Amino acid sequence: MSDRDILFGVKNNFYIGAYNNAINEASDLEGLSDAEQTEKDVFVYRSYIAIGSHDLVISEVTDSAPMALQAVKLLAQYMGGRIGKDAALEAVGGWMSDPICNSNAHVLLVAGLVYAQEGNYVEALKACHGGQSLEMLALCVQVYLKMDRPDKAEQQVKAMSAIDDDATVTQLATAWVGVALGGGKVQEASYIYQELGDKFSWTAPLHNGLAVCHMKMGEWEDAERDLLEALGKDAKDPDSLANLVTVGLHLGKNTARYASQLKVVAPQHPMAQRAAAGEELFDRAAAAMA
Repeated sequence: MSDRDILFGVKNNFYIGAYNNAINEASDLEGLSDAEQTEKDVFVYRSYIAIGSHDLVISEVTDSAPMALQAVKLLAQYMGGRIGKDAALEAVGGWMSDPICNSNAHVLLVAGLVYAQEGNYVEALKACHGGQSLEMLALCVQVYLKMDRPDKAEQQVKAMSAIDDDATVTQLATAWVGVALGGGKVQEASYIYQELGDKFSWTAPLHNGLAVCHMKMGEWEDAERDLLEALGKDAKDPDSLANLVTVGLHLGKNTARYASQLKVVAPQHPMAQRAAAGEELFDRAAAAMA
């Protein structure tokens, strides 16, 4: 059995956002090689990071762990606010100049994730342009979309399709680009989210993806339905709350509760930060008038 077959369930659950399922499925795997064990641990620890268990990852990954796990530990420290962005960027910068580190796909992916999070899209692309894995190419897709370059993102998707057109991460990247391109591509993207949810498991990220498609097509009631389903899967999911605010405004509904929840669970979310900046400007204007 190939490495992909052995770890397919763990990886696939991670990609669709079924993080607890990924963790549980990994616990049942036995007889793995050292390389398979390391890769399994990478996805398990990244799943823990995704559900907010940063300290568990930090405490369990020792200094003697493989470099791939050291990279995931730094990601936990960075995402969990245990180290500042300067320390994180210094660490990943060191990796990029180290021939051993910059040949490790997991290390490069973490470097790309940190750079992308900090808005340093050029360095993120440098880290992942080699495409040692489908996920690295998928990160390039996300970065190009953030740079408003759907044409370049579409090229990356074509490269992913040439490697494995049926892979879940390829299908997700295809949907992301479809939403960005608009038109009939949005409907095609909605079919992808529907198929992945029906085939595997409906998760908050998949419901959000489908909801965004509905929003792009002006189907606001359908979008609200999917977002409420997403919130039922994860009551603290920031994207669900942010999208519910957007949908609620279009439907003329009171969105104060969702906006307040977003500020509490994810104060660094772009929508929460924009709201906070707007409130600060209003307060300044009010004070000046007073």
